[in-house]
This record gives sequence, structure tokens and C-alpha cells, in this order.
Amino acid sequence: MCKLCSCGEKWSPWLLSLMRVVIALMLMQHGGQKVFGYPATRHVLLPLFSVTGIAGLVELVGGLLVLLGLFTRPVAFILFLKMAATYFVQYASEAWWPIHNLGELAVIYSFVFLYLAAAGPGPFSLDYCFRSCCAPPPPAPSPAPPPSAPPPG
Repeated sequence: MCKLCSCGEKWSPWLLSLMRVVIALMLMQHGGQKVFGYPATRHVLLPLFSVTGIAGLVELVGGLLVLLGLFTRPVAFILFLKMAATYFVQYASEAWWPIHNLGELAVIYSFVFLYLAAAGPGPFSLDYCFRSCCAPPPPAPSPAPPPSAPPPG
């Protein structure tokens, strides 16, 4: 096997974890703007129980769970659905192509969360810690059978 292939296999799970953390931090910024007005934004804060306020809560809480790597697969799938709905409700009504309606970010987030829902959180996550710490130990290998005696005769 080539060195590049073995290097990719070695680092791939860790890069998956890094991508998960960075994407979660980016999403939490959007949620923080909608819920707390921080980081500063030009938009006026909307009531928490409006559609935008609930979307902000989903982004903030979902982003935090994905950041920690806790319940990553189901949360990532919910975020995939949320971002796909965001694209079709908010952006696609103006123009179909994301480059024309400025919906590229919603499409990218949507597919990254779909990938995380399928691939899982990676080794740097609470899901991984709980799975490896709480998993039952593997069964001990059974001893080899004694050699059989040759048939008489």
C-alpha cells in the first residue's frame, strides 16, 4: 500500500472529528446571532418563539451537541433536515440555483450534516468515549482443542 493511502487511513477519523467541531462552531454563531444577537449582527432580534427564533435555538443547541460529539448521528440528521428546509423555504423561492439566491451556505451545511449523520462523530467525541468506555469487554478466545489421538488400528 502506498504511503499516502496509509497516511489517509490514519488521519481520516481525526479529520472527521476536526470537521465536525469546526462546522458546529460555525453553526453556533448563526444560532447565537438569532437568539442572543451575538456575534453582532445588523438584523433585529426576533421573539424567541418565532420561526427564526426556534431555528436559532435548533442551531445553537444542535451545534453544541454536534460540537461535543454527543448524539451526533440523530442530531446531525435533524440539522440536515433543518438546513434543507431552510434552503427550500428561504432561498429556492427566489431562484433555483444556490449561486443565484445566496443559499450556498444552507446547501453546504445540509450536506455536511447528512455526511455526519452517516459517518458518525469520529474518535474525538463524547459518543466515542461512551461507546468505548461502556462497551462490554470482548469475549476471551476459547482455548484450542486438544490434539485428537490417532484412530486405533
